[in-house]
Amino acid sequence: VQLQASGGGLVQAGGSLRLSCAAPRRTFSNNGVGWFRQAPGKERMFVASISWNGGSTSVADSVKGRFTISRDNAKNTVYLQMNSLKPEDTAVYYCASGRSGGAATRAGLYNYWGQGTLVTVSS
Repeated sequence: VQLQASGGGLVQAGGSLRLSCAAPRRTFSNNGVGWFRQAPGKERMFVASISWNGGSTSVADSVKGRFTISRDNAKNTVYLQMNSLKPEDTAVYYCASGRSGGAATRAGLYNYWGQGTLVTVSS
């Protein structure tokens, strides 16, 4: 099963980007979806997640108040709206489909991963 992440790019500090994660309906319909990021030389870190119906979300403290996760199940797409971007947000962002319907925060609870999209924030 392939998840397709898109929307990354180069942006100046303070700017915004919206990432999208699309997948076949059977991948998303009953599953939580998460976004993780990995900066060069660092471990993959949790960013945000959303439950299967959008009723529950989790957001990492480092992006709380700046990033918002949402989903449109009719379009089989999950979004990550990123505002007030900082240079330290620079990373490859990955979306993943969870093993259950909740808004999990641990990478081990996700079984399908997208290829990643690069976000670069210049100072």
